[in-house]
Order: sequence, then C-alpha cells, then structure tokens
Amino acid sequence: MEFWRWVFVISIYFCFFTSGSSSIENFQQAFPIVEPDPGHTKLRLSREGLEAIERITTPIAAVAVIGPYRSGKSFLLNQLLSLSCYEGFGVGHMRDTKTKGIWVWGTPLELIIDGVKTSVLYLDTEGFESVGKSNVYDDRIFALATVMSSVLIYNLPETIREADISRLSFAVELAEEFYGSSMCSHGCLILQGQDVAFEPAKLLWLIQRDFLQGKSVQEMVNEALQRVPNSNGDRNIDQVNQIRESLAIMGDNSTAFSLPQPHLQRTKLCDMKDGELDPIYVKRREQLKELVASIIRPKIVQSKPLNGKEFVSFLEQILEALNKGEIPSTGSLVEVFNKGILERCLKLYSQRMGGLRLPISEGSLQQIHEESRTEAMKSFDEQHFGHHHAKQSVEKLDNEILLTYKNFVLANEYQSSKLCESLYTRCEDKMDQLQVLRLPSMAKFNAGFLHCNQSFEDECIGPSKTNYEQRMAKMLGKSRSLFIKEYNHRLFNWLVAFSLVMVVVGRFVIKFFLLEIAAWVLFIFLETYTRMFWSAESLYYNPAWHFIVATWETIVYSPILDLDRWAIPVCVMLAIFILYWRCYGKRKHGSRLLLPLYNHHRGGSNRERSD
Repeated sequence: MEFWRWVFVISIYFCFFTSGSSSIENFQQAFPIVEPDPGHTKLRLSREGLEAIERITTPIAAVAVIGPYRSGKSFLLNQLLSLSCYEGFGVGHMRDTKTKGIWVWGTPLELIIDGVKTSVLYLDTEGFESVGKSNVYDDRIFALATVMSSVLIYNLPETIREADISRLSFAVELAEEFYGSSMCSHGCLILQGQDVAFEPAKLLWLIQRDFLQGKSVQEMVNEALQRVPNSNGDRNIDQVNQIRESLAIMGDNSTAFSLPQPHLQRTKLCDMKDGELDPIYVKRREQLKELVASIIRPKIVQSKPLNGKEFVSFLEQILEALNKGEIPSTGSLVEVFNKGILERCLKLYSQRMGGLRLPISEGSLQQIHEESRTEAMKSFDEQHFGHHHAKQSVEKLDNEILLTYKNFVLANEYQSSKLCESLYTRCEDKMDQLQVLRLPSMAKFNAGFLHCNQSFEDECIGPSKTNYEQRMAKMLGKSRSLFIKEYNHRLFNWLVAFSLVMVVVGRFVIKFFLLEIAAWVLFIFLETYTRMFWSAESLYYNPAWHFIVATWETIVYSPILDLDRWAIPVCVMLAIFILYWRCYGKRKHGSRLLLPLYNHHRGGSNRERSD
C-alpha cells in the first residue's frame, strides 16, 4: 500500500514537471497563431502557435500564402512541405473555409541562406471573400501576412481580377512608406536612406490555370498592371492606376509563376500520389520549390534578423497596430515603430530642459527650448521610420514637446514669482525697519533704499520680474514719501529732547556752565524763535535748518559709525565714564575743572584775611 502511494505521488510530480516545461509535445502539426474574435472583425493571438515559434533560436524566414477562399492554399502549402493532406494543413472539400485566421506549420524547414542557418516557417491564411466576414477582417489578414512574411505567395485561380490588384494597395503603401521606393533608370527598386523598419516581402504572383497556351503568366501580370483609361477623371480609377504604377515600380521585388491544375478531380487530390498527378504539375511544383528557396531571405526588422521570440514580439506589435483603427493602415504601423523613438526623443528634450536652474528669463528659457527641440527633432529625423505618415509622428512629437515646454513655463513662472515675492517681502521689511529708526537719518534711509532696490534688480529674474518691479516701485515710493514726511518732525523733536538732556547734564552731571548755557540757547531757539518767526513749512527750507540737518546726519550716520545701532552702548559707556569721573576723579584731581560758580566750601578759607 505504501509503495503504490509513493508511485502515485511521483507520477503526479512527473506530470506537473513535464506540463510546466512544454505544453506541446508534437510539433509535427499545424498550429493557429492568429485567430478571429467572435465578431470576425479583429484578430487575436493564439498562444499555442506562438509557443511553437518562440522555441526557434535561429533566424526566421516566413512564407505566407494568401488568396480567395477555396483556391487551394492549404493544399499548395502541403505540396511545398512535401506533406499529405492528412499530415499537414487541413484541407476542406466543403464550400465553407477550412482555415480560420493564420496557421503555422510547427516544424520549420532548415535552409542555409547566405551561409546562415535559417528556419523557414510556412503560413496558411484564411481565404478572402468567404461568407459571414467583413471586408475589414480580410484586410487585416492580408495586412498581417504582408508584414510578417519574407515571401508572399498570392495564389490566384485562372486569372488576375481588379479586386486582386486593389487589395495590394496596402502592400504598395508599405513599400512607399517604409522602404522609400523610387524608380531608377532601369525600372528597379531603390531603397533610400536607412529608415527601413522591416524589409519588404517578395511578392510571388502564383496563377493556377488549366490551359497554359497563349500568354505567359508574366505577360498576364504586366497586362493587368497597365493603366486603365480614365477620360472622365473618375477618382476610383485614378486610385487604381496609382496602385498599378506603384506595383510596376516594385517590379524588381515581384515574380510571376504559373502552376497547372494537378488533376481534374480536385476533391480526390488528397488521396493521390505524385504518380497519379499531372506530370507537368509535378515538374512545375518542384520548380516552384526551388524558386521560393532562391528568393527567400531571413525576416529583417530594424536591420536585425529575428529569432523565434523576437518574431513573436514583432507579431504582437503589428497586430496591436492593425487592430487599433477601424481599418488597417500604414499610419498605425508607423506609429508602432516610431513609438519608442518618440519616447526617447521626448526624454532627450526633457533631460536638457530638466538641467535648467529655474527661474530664468523668458528669453533664455525660449532659447534653450528651441535648442532642445531642434536637437530632439534632429534625433527623430535620424531614427524615424516611414516617409509620408512619419509627418504625423513629427507632429505628435512636436505637440508633446510643446506640452512639456508649457509645464516648464509654468514652473518658471512659479519659481520666479516665489523668488521675487521673497525679495519684495525682504525689502518691505527693510523699509519698515528704516521707518522706525531710533535716530532718524536720511543718509541711512537712502543707503538702505538703494541697496534694497539694487539687490531686487539683480536677483529677481524670470517672467514675474516686470510685475514685481511695478509693485516694488510703488512700495519704495510710498516708503520714501512717508519717511521724508516724518523725518523733519522727528528730527526737530530729537533736537528739543537733546537740548533738555544737555541742560540737565551740564547743570547736574558735569556742572559745566557753558554747556548748560549752550543747551538753553538751543532749546529756546527751537521752541521760541522758530515758532515765532518761522512757519512749520519755511523752517525746513531755511539754510540754518539745513546746517543743523547736515550736522545731525554727520554725527548720526557715516560709513564708519552708525550711531543708531551703537547709541545705547555709547550712552552706557559714557554714563559709566561720567560716574567714574564723578566718584574717583574728584578725589584724585580735586575740583579744579569746575567753574567758581559751583565751587562752594562750607568751612570757608583757612587763609587769613589781610587788612
């Protein structure tokens, strides 16, 4: 019992281990890689088929067969792979389409191409114009096969119809957009520049006919691509003719090949061996294999061959682009390939602008923006994909740069406003301090005024400077007017108080009679004479008053001594000196410096009076 328990545990563990390592055991079969959604309008990836591709480590080349439904695409692929209908792609004999979406044969063919081992994938696509599908769905299938493949086999029964040519318009747009095709003197295809997102697929016109007499297939293709007369100027005919001209330009990138019907009883083809098939068909089939092997090349994307994982990633990008719009367009593909380049160029612009130390002047910000934008645009021009629709990517990049620039403009305005507001507030506080000086000084106010104005002018930068300059001028003008208005009145009061203080000092402190007399004269002059003979207005314009003001300014403020700042320390030191002199100087030196008026002796003189 214990033994069987361990066997059960080990088997469960082994099952989990093997299922985790790979969900596919047999790759000798076809797998879906792209499937339709329930509405049959868009495409979605199938992980089963992608897993079969991701395991490939060598460069990949893809051969895709496209064409109308019930035209023998799956049978043709089996013939190219040398497989029977029961081994390879499913072949349907009913009127409905057998293949849904895009399928891949799980085991690629190994070929040596230009000395490099290459894995060749064969892709089967859902046929065009089947019942229950939209034209948009057919366009997406065709577009995806066109972009994925290295060789695109356009399988057509009997002849080339106008709808077959119109359907190639997407391939033409891809050629004109990504490959920069132009006509050389010999009608060959010239690839211009280095902006090749992925190399174009080789277009192989494969026409299956029952009768091979008459015109060759190449002549049929050339005749089908001739311009249609349009004497009435029909726009639809002009568009068709434009596609014809573009396909003619791509002549070096396309090949025509005919393949007869393998047998008249087509419903029994899957049960027939090569010996039962038409010998001409077997011969032409082998020639077709050789032709495909000779023209196939590894899938190159952005100058690099793709391995399995890279091919799947490329497929995911393309499918996202094709499903993005209502109809598949080269514009959406251009956006996919230019998306990363746009992000890098925008990042380059943001890094250059991010190195700025805001705020700066508007002119400097505009200049640096233009330089950064030019560098980003130059980088995009050197790397971008596409020619015509790339203009949309350029416009998108320019719009993104403009939005980023607007953010920098707003940040610069904010930083400028913040800086100028700080400087304005500092100057306003300085002006308020000068208004309440203990010892009013016009010279000190003017010095502070000029310093504040100059520092604001030098340090305030950016778009807010003009606005704050106006505010600053108003504030400084108001402070100056208020200071001048209060200055003479405060100075007059200070002089009156100073005269009274000097009277007290001369009378009671140092007892210097002349100092007391001078202080009384100044007091009487200020309080009596000026009020009797001078008006309040004329006082401030009198030369005598100007002399007093000049003397006051010289004493109160100079570059060496700011008496307003040192008034209290000076007064304290002077008071200490006077006290010292009064207490100790009198004992040591006597009263010889005092005037006789204040030299009293109670005991009288010891000297005898003479007769």
